[in-house]
Amino acid sequence: MNQNDPNNVKPEENFADMMNESLNDINNDFFEPGQLVSAQIVKITTEWIFINIGAKSEGYVDATELLNEGGDVSVKEGDTIKVYFLKSQEGELHFTTKITEGKIAKKILQTAYDSGEIVEGYVNKEIKGGFEVTVGNMRAFCPYSQMGIERESPEIYIGQTLQFKVTDLEENGRNIILSNRVILEKERRAKIEVMQNELKEGMKIKGTVKSVQDFGAFVDIGGFQALIPISEISRGRVENIKDYLKKGQEVEAVILNIDWNKEKISLSMKELIADPWEAVNTKYKEGSIYTGKIVRLTNFGAFVTLEPGLDGLIHISELGGNTRIKHPREVVKEGDSLEVIVDKIDSEKKRISLKLLRPTEETEQDSFEKFTDKKDSTYNPFGNLGDLLKKKE
Repeated sequence: MNQNDPNNVKPEENFADMMNESLNDINNDFFEPGQLVSAQIVKITTEWIFINIGAKSEGYVDATELLNEGGDVSVKEGDTIKVYFLKSQEGELHFTTKITEGKIAKKILQTAYDSGEIVEGYVNKEIKGGFEVTVGNMRAFCPYSQMGIERESPEIYIGQTLQFKVTDLEENGRNIILSNRVILEKERRAKIEVMQNELKEGMKIKGTVKSVQDFGAFVDIGGFQALIPISEISRGRVENIKDYLKKGQEVEAVILNIDWNKEKISLSMKELIADPWEAVNTKYKEGSIYTGKIVRLTNFGAFVTLEPGLDGLIHISELGGNTRIKHPREVVKEGDSLEVIVDKIDSEKKRISLKLLRPTEETEQDSFEKFTDKKDSTYNPFGNLGDLLKKKE
């Protein structure tokens, strides 16, 4: 029997080959390599994800293409995904979600460019004007202005696999321009739409410090950056913001103001700290002595902090004593600690008038303590009578 004679092939084998060839012809006519297809997931296994693409047979995608950072499949049965057609093999259609190697990569990239679909790229290195990115087996370029939303150090992007949109494709794939920024901005706008319904002024919220500037700190609140001005960090005066906040720190704050038109949110940490002025009349008494620190000098006097958020004023006339001075700096300086007497408290206007306690000055309490001091050997209310009795003896 001649094995090469087609007439000697078993009928069932001949029929199976014919069916496979027929399916391949149908599928190849139905899809073109690199074609973008929307498909529904029908089954997930450890190796493959099977999809319904409306053809004569199911298509499949390598499961490793749809794993999250934890190594788990990021989709579920019933989800709809977008995939690119690779090839037909034995009646089955192979699809991919990524730019692949070889000639088909150019076709997939062209499809992504035409449809505006997202592609993945590996950031190789920094080059003049931006970054070199590998997409499949092709080199592409992402300008500095199109990498991220906020300007960051270039080093943080190198070695990362990121999502990009193809913004320019010329010279048959030899000139590929990418943008990561447009994707992030789209995600940001989507988050803002959600946040507009969730966030309200006066609401308490948690966030992570992204950067610290001299004027305040930017805080990430669910993908959106809000600002804590330096004046809203503490009830007290903040000289160095880095003494209070650092990058990566978790903070809790109150939403002060929201301006969706300008996409700005301002926060306050000090709103969560009790206002010392609410208890000033019970904690501080007029005529009492306290120790404070000079925090600011002006032409008319010196401001003294009694506790964070509670400052009093010593008028310039009180500082000079019997000597007329032109500026408080002639007798005191910022940072000096001194004892003061509370002269007047106006809790409604949030003002405290202070006097400087001088060594020769006595308060009513001092006078009373001296009068009742039994250890003072020079004081004897019966001294004259005692001397008289001694003489008579």
